Parts: sequence; structure tokens; C-alpha cells
Amino acid sequence: MSKEELQEENLKNEEEITENEETNSDEAIAEAEAVENEFDLLQTELAELKDKYARVHADFDNIKKRLEREKYTAVEYANEKFAKDMIPVMDALDGAMKSASTDADKAELFDKLKEGIELTHKQFLTQLEKHGVTMVAHDEPFDPNIHNAVQAVDSEDVESGQIVQTFQTGYKYKDRPLREAMVIVAN
Repeated sequence: MSKEELQEENLKNEEEITENEETNSDEAIAEAEAVENEFDLLQTELAELKDKYARVHADFDNIKKRLEREKYTAVEYANEKFAKDMIPVMDALDGAMKSASTDADKAELFDKLKEGIELTHKQFLTQLEKHGVTMVAHDEPFDPNIHNAVQAVDSEDVESGQIVQTFQTGYKYKDRPLREAMVIVAN
């Protein structure tokens, strides 16, 4: 190979190297731009997700506060329906007291008061039952969960362990005792 050929070949090699460097440089620039674009997209997505998270968190806090208010209100006014149902009973008692102050025949007044009290008592029991409050039955077997034996007596009419007499009526709310019935039990 001659000197000229060698120089020409060197020039070609240098041009190829320059072209390769330019190509590599262009590829590196393109790759850098792609990475930068992807980085920008990821930053935008991160900002959107942070915003979405903040909104969801705020919504959750608002729902939590609303539920707390509703729970407080529900507990505060839980007996409202019961109280409304007791108003007619109070009206009946007011009517009985007003009728007692009239100038009427005492026997007639007594009969009317007795009838009014019986009707009011019945109405009161009906409203209690409507809300799950029931009387403990007097004729059921002795149960220490709902009866309180205050005395034991000998009885020929009733078997041992059975209720002979009830001193004070007991009440249950659904299945829970509100007040035990005070009873006398047979020996």
C-alpha cells in the first residue's frame, strides 16, 4: 500500500469514526431526551396521584366527621319515638286528673276514674310492648334470671320451686331483664 492509499484509508476511517461518534452522539441525545420526557411524564403522574390522594383523604375525613355527627345525633335522639308514643298516655292521665276535680257524685266519679286508669294502664302497656318492653309473666316457672325470690313458703296448691305470688312485676326489654319480678316461691 502506498502512502496515498494509506492516507486515504486513514481519512475514511476518521470519517467513519466521526460519523459513528455523531451517530452515537445523536443516539445519546435522543436517549437523553426520551429519558427526560419519561421523567416529565412520571413527575406529572406523581403530581396527579398526590392530588388524587389528597382529595380522597379529605373525602374520607369529611365522611368520618359526618358519621360521627350522625352517630351522636342518633344516640342523642334514640328515645324520641318512645317519648312520642308516651305523650298520649300522659294526655290520658291529664284527663283523669281533670275529671277528678269536677263536682260529681263520688261513686260515679270513682267508677269513671277507675275505668280511665285501667284504660291508661292498658294503653301504657301497649306502648311499652310496641318498643320491646314486656312484663315478666306471673304464671311461668321460677327463673333466677328474671325472678327474685324474696320468700319461700309451703304450698299445697303449687309444686316446689314454682311461683306462689308476685309482689312486684318484673319487666324485660326484648330478652334482657330490666327489673326482676319479686316473687314468693313454694318450698
